[in-house]
Amino acid sequence: MLPSGGLADPEARRHNRGVSVTERLLSAMNSRDAQAFAACFAPDYDSKQPAHPARAFRGRDQVLQNWTAVFAGVPDFRAELITYARADDAEIGEWRWSGTHLDGSAFEMRGATVLGVADDLVQWGRLYMEPVEAEGGAIDEMVRDTYRPPA
Repeated sequence: MLPSGGLADPEARRHNRGVSVTERLLSAMNSRDAQAFAACFAPDYDSKQPAHPARAFRGRDQVLQNWTAVFAGVPDFRAELITYARADDAEIGEWRWSGTHLDGSAFEMRGATVLGVADDLVQWGRLYMEPVEAEGGAIDEMVRDTYRPPA
């Protein structure tokens, strides 16, 4: 559960007016603070990963569980917000996440998030984050494998 006085508390959020939820997420990620990260989400948050529909889930508690595992598995996790846009009740961010796994191997993901925000909390999200493929995967191979054009 989130500590009292966290950003899930309306009084605490009032003091953060003008700071977007995406900016608070960035700060929590770079502080590797799973509690602060989860505090940015509504209790009934609805998460979707459209390219991976089986990964959908609901709830702030699952956010906390997921990001506790992220920071444990990548203890030097770093987030970079490459670009950001806000329109009405949506925040869109392009991200680069990097660090080192416990076994010493490199961790890197890039992609975008689309977040529906109300009452200064993320109500729903669509995540388009993918591991970076540093080797192989040339464009001709991707086009052939993905679209299967005639020979």
